[in-house]
Amino acid sequence: MIDLTSCLPYRGRFAPSPTGPLHFGSLIAATGSYLQAKSHAGEWQIRIDDIDPPRELPGASDCILKTLEQFGFEWDGPVSYQSQHTEQYQNALDTLQEKGLVYPCVCTRKSIAATQTSSAGKNIYPGTCRNGLAEGNKARMLRINTQQAIIQFEDKLQGHCQYDLENEVGDFVVFRADGLFAYQLATGIDDANQKITEVVRGFDLLDSTPCQIHVQQSLGLSSPDYCHLPIVINSAGQKLSKQNLAPALDPQNVQQLLWQALNFLGQKPDTSLANEPLINLWQWAIDHWQLSKIPPENQISQ
Repeated sequence: MIDLTSCLPYRGRFAPSPTGPLHFGSLIAATGSYLQAKSHAGEWQIRIDDIDPPRELPGASDCILKTLEQFGFEWDGPVSYQSQHTEQYQNALDTLQEKGLVYPCVCTRKSIAATQTSSAGKNIYPGTCRNGLAEGNKARMLRINTQQAIIQFEDKLQGHCQYDLENEVGDFVVFRADGLFAYQLATGIDDANQKITEVVRGFDLLDSTPCQIHVQQSLGLSSPDYCHLPIVINSAGQKLSKQNLAPALDPQNVQQLLWQALNFLGQKPDTSLANEPLINLWQWAIDHWQLSKIPPENQISQ
């Protein structure tokens, strides 16, 4: 992996999908990435990952930006939208095809589930179509070849991470059967093109990191550093998410929620700060931010 941090100023990002309003789990990811950037006197950018129209809600992008403003987040430069980057994704896909690194696939999730499963219970694509399609079969998607791809990186919180992509993930999709660019392709390209030096996000996305690095390496692009924060779980042990109907952040309770987020991240702000003006709470958080204070658990109840 190419080290960006040695030659570029710090640049972080927060990249929510417009599938609903921000919740407390979103606040944790946004707060951690924001403070990591600002404590390094760096930039913090907003990218709306809107490349999955079937899952998006009308007005969600504007709602997300309004909520971030209400909580005192200040981003650098204009907001970026993945839906405006499709030409870049297509060019990257063309390059991967020219290099012979992607191939058409006809397999369904059901057929993959019947062939191979990882020890973690995840379906691993066994390379069924890697050597070509049977006559008469029509391609449904494009996959990237992961043969002999060993991806290693040092996560700021998780430590040394190593993945044997072929055996732990399989050849993953870069262009979907519904004609949309896949998340791993788009995110890998955007982080490199936007010169993001460090990605700070939730632990639930740790397994996406080797896929995105593989895309970057296959295209000769630089890779950022990574830091995966603990995720918030509810009383049932489920990750707080829009799919699990996590309640939206309350704009009438901004200081208290931000104080709770800082406490969740182990920064231990004094209780008096929960009643301070928002600007004071943020200044304290930037001045006192330390990754070493974040709890070692990967999942923490709210």
